[in-house]
Amino acid sequence: MKRFLVLALMVALLLTAVGCGGGDKSIKIGFLAPITGPAAADGESAKRAAELAVKEINAAGGIDGRELKLLVNDDRLDSKEAVNIANKLIGEKVVAVISGSYSGTTRAVAPVLQQAKIPMITAYAVHPDITKAGKYMFRQSFLGTVQGRAGAEVAVKLLGAKKISILAIDNDFGKTLGSAFKERAEALGATIVSNDIFPAGEKEFNPILTKIKGLEPDLIYMVAYASEGAQIVMQAKSLGIKAQILGTEGIDSTKQFLGVAKEAAEGVIITTNLNRDDERPVAKNFFANFKKAYGVDPDMVAASTYDAVYVLANALKQAKSTDPDKIRDAIAATKNFEAVTGTIQGYTAGGEVLKTVQVQKVQGGSFHYFNKIADPTVLTPPQ
Repeated sequence: MKRFLVLALMVALLLTAVGCGGGDKSIKIGFLAPITGPAAADGESAKRAAELAVKEINAAGGIDGRELKLLVNDDRLDSKEAVNIANKLIGEKVVAVISGSYSGTTRAVAPVLQQAKIPMITAYAVHPDITKAGKYMFRQSFLGTVQGRAGAEVAVKLLGAKKISILAIDNDFGKTLGSAFKERAEALGATIVSNDIFPAGEKEFNPILTKIKGLEPDLIYMVAYASEGAQIVMQAKSLGIKAQILGTEGIDSTKQFLGVAKEAAEGVIITTNLNRDDERPVAKNFFANFKKAYGVDPDMVAASTYDAVYVLANALKQAKSTDPDKIRDAIAATKNFEAVTGTIQGYTAGGEVLKTVQVQKVQGGSFHYFNKIADPTVLTPPQ
């Protein structure tokens, strides 16, 4: 009986060890997004997309039979919290990180992860400093400079604007896109008649819009997030402003922008990296699967995050290793990858994605294809 009890105890201890992770062969991926706080809607969209991608990849056999394990963290749009998360993920031995967060928080974690030699793909944050942190940093959406220049191409070449007012949010996103747009638009021959900024969370735009109305611009270049953008277009309509409004990926949201602005959003044009009318199977399947899983249509944030996970998964398969240098090299070697947000032609030496900028127009209460910017001189980021 005594020998039996000892044997039983040994078996129990072995089973406990296995249950505590001794047999866990999953590949850990870190993830951060503002799931709560002022950017919770975008954070939740990014989280849903990342979880959907991981679920699909695992259902298809994972990475050579090993499942991906997504370690989800809420940075609350707080840079200090984001740094704490980065350090925690390093301790948890993740092989790579996906940022589903904004520029401020992603900028904060980039040097931390670079120092630890952990590759990171940022889904949609635009600030140049993110990839400047080092060779382990990659961007899935457009560098802010690229999207700003593309916006100028749309304004001047496609829409024929000659007098332009700029209205941009006072943060990394607004400053980067606004300055790049201004430089390119002026180089193309347009005149910037006003250049105004506003704080995040602003709701009253009548004073600025009244001033802009008096300047009679052909076009208003609006760099805003969905909540502020909805207020701007509604108040512009109520003031009788006739200028074409050109926005950015910041208002690429069916619920937060179109659902609030409603008819005031009709005719608004945006630069983004998601074409709602894309007929490629990879895009159509994503639209359908996201809607089925969550009951809502995906936005640019979701599509960009979903693509970031798939780019990483592809790199893991190509690397056939969880060694960070091999993963990093495999991401850098990505070529002609069919993603939801378009064909990824590759990445620059600085970690910037190369793909076409999509131009969407609000028609009948929905975003639809309007045009695209494919000029390599616009798309190639400055070194």
